[in-house]
Amino acid sequence: MRLGILTGGGDVPGLNAAIKAVVTRAASEGHEVVGIRRGWGGLLNTDLDDEATIAANVVRLDPGMVRTIDRTGGTFLHTSRTNPARVRPADEPSFLAAGRTDDGPRDHTQHAIRVIEHLGIDGLVPIGGDDTLSFALRLHEHGVPVVAIPKTMDNDVHGTDYCIGFSTAITRTVNFIHQLRTSAGSHERIAVVEVFGRYSGETSLVSAYLAGVDRAVISEVPFEVDRLAAKLMGDKRGNPSNYAMMTISEGATFVGGEMVSGQKEDAYGHKKLGGIGQVTGELLHRATGEGVISQQLGYLMRSGSPDSLDLMVATNYAVMAADLVIQGISGRLVALSSGNYVNVPLGVIGQGQKRADVEALYDAEEYRPTIRHVDGKPMFLY
Repeated sequence: MRLGILTGGGDVPGLNAAIKAVVTRAASEGHEVVGIRRGWGGLLNTDLDDEATIAANVVRLDPGMVRTIDRTGGTFLHTSRTNPARVRPADEPSFLAAGRTDDGPRDHTQHAIRVIEHLGIDGLVPIGGDDTLSFALRLHEHGVPVVAIPKTMDNDVHGTDYCIGFSTAITRTVNFIHQLRTSAGSHERIAVVEVFGRYSGETSLVSAYLAGVDRAVISEVPFEVDRLAAKLMGDKRGNPSNYAMMTISEGATFVGGEMVSGQKEDAYGHKKLGGIGQVTGELLHRATGEGVISQQLGYLMRSGSPDSLDLMVATNYAVMAADLVIQGISGRLVALSSGNYVNVPLGVIGQGQKRADVEALYDAEEYRPTIRHVDGKPMFLY
């Protein structure tokens, strides 16, 4: 058999480990693997009448080639946020743009399918979050054999308790928070730490819980600056070092407000979030007169090598995915459920946005994690 593998969306630690595990597992059973570069963009930009584009977007993988890639983060296949089902004119390859008379997005799903068939791929293993896997589901519905691996540092893919990248992102954030304490304490300031997470507040909530910060603002609960300011001032006065710290989700909103984002949408219809931490810091300074440190962690959360948990999960997910393809099983998502490795129907990813359990894990009045019960909760409470 010939397996195909690709990585889409934002990079996270553990992707290279997953790629290596698929390759070594398949090779051990006598099968081959080809890597598709730059996620779904590799399929979109492959012109079947131009061998140079095939060479640029597809690479044959063997155990020797991937022997050491699991020692670093990121993805050596590269990645993109390309959505072949919604290609804007600016992103459309010239060989597909012939005859275009409009400015709207075009659906090039059939082209992606033709490339997969031309490459002789018997089973495709995409690694990604909701967006990347939504196109994987589309391919499955068109008859392409797909077994998907969930990855996102937001941990918000439906159907699994855990996505590759979440543990390392939380570990990074907790470490950065503790490092920032020295500056916040030295200058006796309020520190506002903005974290990735898009529409889910779990990264803010869990990081705040584990790092023991004073307050956490999450995407699921709009907040009032004056109330937050009063609580932080109380925290500051109660701290012998005379500082306070808080985390805030990039997707957080003020009461009656909207998310802080750019104007341009990506291929999946999402605007780039970010900046709410800086805005909140300026408003807190205005409300309190105190010095404020606003720190946006951004890509530092998702860069670097994976921790042991992400290395373990990435490797095991990949072995499961390869085995399912080899067994002729498709239309599945490898997952963790109640601490056990399982596979579930790929269609579960379309069940909506996975959000933090506010009732069980958060005090919306106090703006802080309040873990009321963990019995029956997943390992990361989410």
